Amino acid sequence: MGAQTGPPVNGSGLFDAVATAVLAADGTVVRWSRAAAELVGRPGADVLGRPVRTLLAATSGSPGPAGCPGGVPPSGRVLLDGGDGRTVDVTFRVMPLDGSAELLVAAVPSELVEEWSYGASLLRAVFGQDLFGIGLHDTTLRTVRSNVTGDPAGGPALTFDSVPGLDARATLRRVLETGVPVFDRVEQVDTPGRRSRTVSLSAFRLQDHRGRPLGVASALADVTTRQRARDHLALLNEAATRIGGSLDVTSTAEQVAGVLVPGFADLVGVDIAEAVLAGEEPPQALGARQHPLRRVATASATGEWPDGLLAQGERVPRIPDFPALRRVQQGEVVLTDRERAVTEFRQDGLARRLVPPEGRSLAVAPLFARGLMLGTVMAWRTERSGPFRPDDAALLREIVSRAAVTVDNARRFTREHRTAIALQQSLLPPAVTDIPAAETAGLYLPAGGGVGGDWFDVIPLPSLRVALVVGDVVGRGLHATATMGRLRTAIQTLADLELDPKELLTHVEDLVLRLAREAGPGGQDAVGTSFLYGVYDPVTRRCDFASAGHEPPLLVRPDGGTEVVEIAAGPALGVGGLPFETTTVELPPGGVLVMYTDGLVERAGGRDEGLRLLTAGLTEHCRPDRPVDELGGRLLADLGGCPPRDDIALLLVRPRAVPAEDVAEWEFPADPAAVAVAREATTGRLTEWGLADLAFTTELVVSELVTNAIRYAGGPVGVRLIRSDVLVCEVTDPSNTQPRLRRARSTDEGGRGLFLVAQLTTRWGSRYGRQGKTIWAEQPLTPPEG
Repeated sequence: MGAQTGPPVNGSGLFDAVATAVLAADGTVVRWSRAAAELVGRPGADVLGRPVRTLLAATSGSPGPAGCPGGVPPSGRVLLDGGDGRTVDVTFRVMPLDGSAELLVAAVPSELVEEWSYGASLLRAVFGQDLFGIGLHDTTLRTVRSNVTGDPAGGPALTFDSVPGLDARATLRRVLETGVPVFDRVEQVDTPGRRSRTVSLSAFRLQDHRGRPLGVASALADVTTRQRARDHLALLNEAATRIGGSLDVTSTAEQVAGVLVPGFADLVGVDIAEAVLAGEEPPQALGARQHPLRRVATASATGEWPDGLLAQGERVPRIPDFPALRRVQQGEVVLTDRERAVTEFRQDGLARRLVPPEGRSLAVAPLFARGLMLGTVMAWRTERSGPFRPDDAALLREIVSRAAVTVDNARRFTREHRTAIALQQSLLPPAVTDIPAAETAGLYLPAGGGVGGDWFDVIPLPSLRVALVVGDVVGRGLHATATMGRLRTAIQTLADLELDPKELLTHVEDLVLRLAREAGPGGQDAVGTSFLYGVYDPVTRRCDFASAGHEPPLLVRPDGGTEVVEIAAGPALGVGGLPFETTTVELPPGGVLVMYTDGLVERAGGRDEGLRLLTAGLTEHCRPDRPVDELGGRLLADLGGCPPRDDIALLLVRPRAVPAEDVAEWEFPADPAAVAVAREATTGRLTEWGLADLAFTTELVVSELVTNAIRYAGGPVGVRLIRSDVLVCEVTDPSNTQPRLRRARSTDEGGRGLFLVAQLTTRWGSRYGRQGKTIWAEQPLTPPEG
């Protein structure tokens, strides 16, 4: 075959593409149609009167065997010479004309013949199948041909006008007018019997070889099963994305309900065993009176929860034992309808509490993980949606099983979190103290990610003084909590030694460095710990502070103004580099001292903004008539109810002052005669105070302590009596020698003074000052009987 020429083949106009010619009995061309002239490219004047064999291209050879009329076979395929080296490949058929010796020859481009042949085969195959409905529609959208016969609504193949509820006429009209095809447009329709179906509609315009619209072809398929599988897969993906982002049991239950509505059900209630909510393992059988369930999450497709139906936060009534319940407890998803559910739950009015009025189909799935039954999920479909099917049960089982693992993880986290908080709380002192030196209130608030090492402490000291502590261990978790407990114990022990605050911090830093060297559990957590230590004396109204890299305290004055207490800031514990220093601050009675960790001020707006908010809150809430524990609650409420990013320890101190009339002070020279004067002054003041019953004991104590001071330390010797809830006797001398209590032998002439003091008083001790030392002793205001 040579190069193919001829008219462009743009469509399937059958009659327009047929070329005809009439041959005489000897094969001479006697008639030549316009279509033939256009097809071959030769006008009639060039062809008429010539033998037809002269129109053949050289490669075609003889048109047919001898004996054929005119030498032309009845049919075949040849190449015609179109001139100028062009050839035209045609398929032809010869038909004798009735009553004449002439022959009619009809020829069509071979390309169109192949196209028509394949097209006819395609149409026969398409209209012979019943997987999807095929419709051919004219320009009025009347169906002129379809592969659906009889009652198409009952068969697998569909057409657009055989599915009740499907309005596709507007779509077909738009395709006919614009020529823009529609492919796989999914629509939801309801067929008779309220059977919901999903159909896929495709349509394209039909046109002739000149591009003129002839109608529309439509293809309609029932893709209900496919769409359900897609919807189920999408729901599983959504569940994997939304469920599991929280380690809170209630939040996880709410996520489950939110995923299932409205994509799976119309109403969902998630019930969790109360033991699980407390972080404990649930019992084997749920719903018993001693192990109840609680509805912790609900969701409704309409946004309204039905009246009377068990609501969120309510305890689930005791459900009687029946086969479906046992199947759920064995890990099976149970499907049932409204009638059966009402029958099962009719006892004790359960149907009203568990079956919604519009409920049509119920699915109950267990939250089952690691062999534990954690709760149940109840899903209802109402009249507006179809009943649950077996594949729905499989989908619900898959979602709920994943959620159950998350719920169990949340349960275990809740248990561990509560254990850690319980450990933290057990290592902290009582939240509120009321002692002669001050009224205090401490608060601890763990961070959202778990407990840490923040703490506060209030340590009563001799002579009515009190040690105030706030600290922040680096890190989080049980290691930090355990390290905090070790530091707090060490600080309490060192505080009893009545060291200067800067010396106490030095000893605590030595402990931190030793922990780091030991590299034991939590040892490294202590390095970098910040720590603020203060000792308040209600007699002098002064507080000595030392800081190890900690936030300075705030002072709310009696007039309501708030200021930052400027103290010397030393390095954090274990960091080293600079010595610790002691700063003395006078605290006005009626004011409030605020000590805190950085979690209280390091908020989203930065430390400066957090400090501003704290100062504003103190100014607003701190009133002389408001207890300090109430003040602390109001300050933390300003956080907005959300867990902080870092732990918070807060210590509020309302200092008190010992009235001047309850303090008596004298100073005596280092003269033995001063002992008698000291005894006389002591007895006189006790008599003025109405404590004459304590005069004899106190006189002996003063006599022994002053005598020892004059004998071993020299003078001057100071004596101070303090009346409060106890009577404190102090003797100060310039010596730094630590007194020792010993038991004197019968042959010893001395050594019985401190032993006598210890026997006559409740407790005694000594502390060092900037110059010399002070020996103190306490006794109750009412002498013991006998």
